[in-house]
Amino acid sequence: MTQGYFITFEGSECAGKSTHIKLLSKYFLDNGINCVVTREPGGTEIGEEIRQIVKHHAGKNPVADETELLLFAASRAQHMREVIIPALDGDAYVICDRFTDSTVAYQGYARGLDMNFIGTLNRFATIGRSPDLTIILDLTPEESLARRITRNENDRIEAEDISFHSKVREAFLRIASEEPQRVKIISSAGSIGSVHNEIVKTVKNAIASVPK
Repeated sequence: MTQGYFITFEGSECAGKSTHIKLLSKYFLDNGINCVVTREPGGTEIGEEIRQIVKHHAGKNPVADETELLLFAASRAQHMREVIIPALDGDAYVICDRFTDSTVAYQGYARGLDMNFIGTLNRFATIGRSPDLTIILDLTPEESLARRITRNENDRIEAEDISFHSKVREAFLRIASEEPQRVKIISSAGSIGSVHNEIVKTVKNAIASVPK
């Protein structure tokens, strides 16, 4: 039976997930809380190899949507068994950059793949373990695009057109409306400091609500 506490970060491209995960992990460490930071796809040697394919494949033949879905699931299955479950069993707080909600949003709503199959695949890959708290950093597709232009580098998923990213955002908002206890939306349009403070407040409230 896993213990620990499992937090995932989701959201649009360039919404600041990496920045705020670093800040939250520092907050935990400063408060004496054992914290493991990881990401999807990736987090393991196998997962990082898969990440290179799904995010940067540039061969003659593109990655099929179904292949993309299964590669994400394969990375996740290894990730759960090698990193996430052992960390939670060791009473650590786990912070993961993207998880199953991204699969629902990107491959389900945006790619149009079968949602029932995605649900079954996610449950299989995660051994049925869901996050205790999911923070969606919300950013409009227009704001996301402006940040991507400034950064001047895109992987194959980031490079999708704005209609694709609009579907992704709508999907995250829908997920939040369907699971308000687990999923919290925080606008990432404000300053880094103000967004971080809102994240810390959200995390503290969520942890305080866990039955002792």
